[in-house]
Amino acid sequence: MTELKELTAKIVEMATKAGADTADCVGVDSRNTDVTVRLGKVEKLKQASSKVLGLRVFSKNRSAISYTSDLQPESLEQFVKQAVGLARITGEDKYNALPNKELHPDKLPDLNLYDPKLEKLPVEEMISLARKCEDASLKVDKQIKYSDGGRCYCDLTTRALANSSGFAEEYRYSYISISTEPIAESKGQKQTDYWFSNKRFYDDLDKPEEVGRIAAERVLRKLNPQTIETQEVPVIFDPNMATDFVRCIFSAVSGSSIYRKASFLIDKLGEHIASPLITIIDDPLMAKGLGSKPADDEGVKTYTKAVIDKGILKTYLHNTYTAKKLNAKTTGNASRGISSQPDVGPTNFYLKAGTSDAKDIIKSVKKGLYLTYMFGWGANTITGDWSRGSSGLWIEDGKLTFPVEEITTASTMQEMLKNIEMVGTDLDFRGSFAAPTIKISKMIISSG
Repeated sequence: MTELKELTAKIVEMATKAGADTADCVGVDSRNTDVTVRLGKVEKLKQASSKVLGLRVFSKNRSAISYTSDLQPESLEQFVKQAVGLARITGEDKYNALPNKELHPDKLPDLNLYDPKLEKLPVEEMISLARKCEDASLKVDKQIKYSDGGRCYCDLTTRALANSSGFAEEYRYSYISISTEPIAESKGQKQTDYWFSNKRFYDDLDKPEEVGRIAAERVLRKLNPQTIETQEVPVIFDPNMATDFVRCIFSAVSGSSIYRKASFLIDKLGEHIASPLITIIDDPLMAKGLGSKPADDEGVKTYTKAVIDKGILKTYLHNTYTAKKLNAKTTGNASRGISSQPDVGPTNFYLKAGTSDAKDIIKSVKKGLYLTYMFGWGANTITGDWSRGSSGLWIEDGKLTFPVEEITTASTMQEMLKNIEMVGTDLDFRGSFAAPTIKISKMIISSG
C-alpha cells in the first residue's frame, strides 16, 4: 500500500476498535496552482496543497462523519474517538450502511486519468498560457479593448478509500484548464463572454490562441443587441446551453430527488419521456474523462449505463443509501466530499451525438432563436417548469442575423424533451456534463 491508502485503512481499523460497527475513510492528497493575468500582468498566483481525511462510522443504524487535516498520531486518535462518539448520539436510520462487499471491484481499472507531465509544469509556462489566451482575444477586433483576464489552473490529486469490509484502493487524477474572458464595447455598451479548454492531459489542451479567438468571436456577436416580440418559435440550444439542460435532467434522475419526491420523473421508469433521438449516457469508464471514476466514492464498481435510451427512461442513478430507500440497486454513482455524507453524482453524463450538422440545424429554422446564454433559477426539476432569462442570436431564413437579449425562454422540461427534433454531431467533452447542439421545435420567447 502507498502512504495515503495505508493511512485510510489504519483509520478504519482504529474506528472499529473504538467501537464502530463498520466504517469507511476517504483520503485526499491534492496540489494545485491557479494563475490569473489581466491585460498581460499577473493578477493572482496561488499555490496550495492539502492532505485531508474524512471518516464515516456506523453504529446500530446511526451514522456520523468527521474530517481532519491534522495527521499527527495523537490527533488522529482523538479524531476517531469523536467520530465514533457522534455516531452513538445521532438519529437512527435503517438505510445507513456500507455497500455490500461483493460490489467492490477486485482491482481498479486504469482509466488514464493522470498526466505525470503536469507534476513538472513550470509556473512560468502557466502564466504564458494565460497570457496567450488573453492576448489572442484582444487582437481579434478593435472593439475588444478590455479583459476580465486569462487563467490557467492545474490540479494533481490522489484519492484513497478504505472500509471495514476489507476494501482499500486509490487512484490519481490530474486536471488542467485555460480560459479567457474578453470585454467588447460598441456605442457605449459593453458585453462580455468567455471560452475555455479543460483536460486531464497537458498535450490535449486546445491551443491558447484558439481559446482566445473563440472567446473574442463569442463576445463580438453579442454587440448591439435587439429585443423581439413575444412569440412561439423553434429554439436551438448551442452545446453549452444543451449541456446546461442535460445537467437539469441529471438532477431529475438522481435517486436523491426521486426518494424525496422532488422530481418530475417520479414513477416514469420504462416510459417514453423524450424524443426517440434522445439517448443520455452516464459513463464512468471513459479514458481521460473529466468525470471518470474507476470506483465510486463508496468503493462500488462503476459501469456505463444508458439513463435514457431512444427516449425511454431506463434507470435512476443511485448510491447505496438511495438504492436502499427505493428498493433498488446502487448504480455506482456515490459522490462524496471529505466532510459530507455520500450524495448521488454524475460521472461523464452526456447526451449522445446525433446525425445533424450544427449548420444544417440552423438552416432548418425559418424564424427562431439560437440560444447561447441562460441565467437565473427558472428550471424547476420538481415540476418540470422552465422559465429562464436568456440571450442569443436571432435566426431568419436559416441564418444567424442579430443578437437578442432581455428575453425569457419558457416551456416545461417534459415538453422540451419530447419536442427535440434534431440533435447535432458536435459533441465535445469540456466537463463531466456534455451535449451537442439540439433543436427544440417550439418554446415561448417573451421580451422584457
